[in-house]
Amino acid sequence: MNGADAPPITGGPHVSALSARHPLSRHQQIGGLLVALLMATAFVVAWRTSLAVLLSVCAVYFLVSSIDKFVLVTRGMSGRGVITVSDERARAIDDADLPVYTVLLPVYGEPEIVTNLVAGVGRIDYPADKLDILLVLEEDDQETIDAISRADLDGITPVLVPPSEPRTKPKACNHAMALPTERSELVTIYDAEDIPDPLQLRKAAAVFAASGPEVGSVQARLGYYNERENLLTRWFAIEYDQWFSYMLPALSASNCVIPLGGTSNHIRTEVLRQVGGWDAYNVTEDADLGIRLARFGYRTVVVDSLTGEEANADVVNWVRQRSRWYKGYLQTFLVHMRNPLSMVRELGLVPALRISNLTAGMPIANTLNLLFWTLLLVWFAGKPDFMNSVFPGPVYYLCLLMFTVGNLATIMLGVVSARTRDKPYLLGAALLVPGYWFLQSMAAIKSMAQLIYKPSYWEKTVHGLSPMPGVSRPPRGSDNVQH
Repeated sequence: MNGADAPPITGGPHVSALSARHPLSRHQQIGGLLVALLMATAFVVAWRTSLAVLLSVCAVYFLVSSIDKFVLVTRGMSGRGVITVSDERARAIDDADLPVYTVLLPVYGEPEIVTNLVAGVGRIDYPADKLDILLVLEEDDQETIDAISRADLDGITPVLVPPSEPRTKPKACNHAMALPTERSELVTIYDAEDIPDPLQLRKAAAVFAASGPEVGSVQARLGYYNERENLLTRWFAIEYDQWFSYMLPALSASNCVIPLGGTSNHIRTEVLRQVGGWDAYNVTEDADLGIRLARFGYRTVVVDSLTGEEANADVVNWVRQRSRWYKGYLQTFLVHMRNPLSMVRELGLVPALRISNLTAGMPIANTLNLLFWTLLLVWFAGKPDFMNSVFPGPVYYLCLLMFTVGNLATIMLGVVSARTRDKPYLLGAALLVPGYWFLQSMAAIKSMAQLIYKPSYWEKTVHGLSPMPGVSRPPRGSDNVQH
């Protein structure tokens, strides 16, 4: 189980070349400027032809991307790519054979969820002498520090991170792992509002023990304990079920890259250090780390162990969180595409294309959706003549196919997902999911704007808006918690 058994790095990019501190390399800046000038010139010379070509390329991309995602999700529904460790097998592992685990709990500006944190982590079934739980706090976050000081943190060690830029979760986690943690063999991250499967650490340890040294990380499933709260949480739950229950297992079964989730990813400590830890400047450090692990020759597998999270029940809060995710996906894509040939050589062509589609493809596609919807409204409003020239015959029928069959297939995929996950209460939300697509487009546009003027800004997601099951806590604003 020791991380020292991991294979030495052979090839792979240098860690310093994978930082999002400067999202665009000089070559990318020059290339982007040339493309922008070329497109601007083309639109000035012949805007109708240029728009027709652009729409044609976008339509073909939507078709290929939609088919690939549909194939992956349906493949994941077959059950392939998920490793199952029974509770009995997990409990049967002798404590003496378990590795030393480091659990990171990064918290910032969240004094009201201290009770949730203690309750969630307190359920972990793992020998105390082999468990190092580090509560990672910002040194100037006095409200949370005060709340922590009044809580019973039995077995939890607070770690204070000195104020410095960037103010991000990955920077805080890197600081915690830079402390004396020589005995650590495996490391994982839980957010403060998480409710992990009590046996998750044992199950992940069992997967590592049964796997070769090429398996560098194990991703557990994520789900929401408040998914019934409103329409937004139901939409969010459908998306998460498809992503963690079907998409990631299908990627694993296809030997493709798995972008790690922000929590419940378990990593060999030595491997984490070999690949340089988390990128402090990337606001989706989890997805970036998943790609980095793959580029250094390590695999990620998926274990069937659930961590409950709090779904955003507030639209504004959801947009803030999703725009950060999309911005991080764009950062990740730009970082790993600084040398496309090296990326393809290290990952393979199909995995490289798929991970590009799952990172940059998401915000770009959701932004383009608004363009197509706008053109659709223009068509229905008055059927102007110029629409005939920007939508030549084949492109028109391809767009019509995507608008009807493609959207219907996507909606039905959500319906099937709700049925296969035995969640009939999500069926209505699955039929109304086009409303969710509009919110995704709003978040995508915001992410692209922030990528320009606030690339490493970590827009805080407010947690504790929904009650944690089985935990009674004072409401927000109570005198028992400082604000």
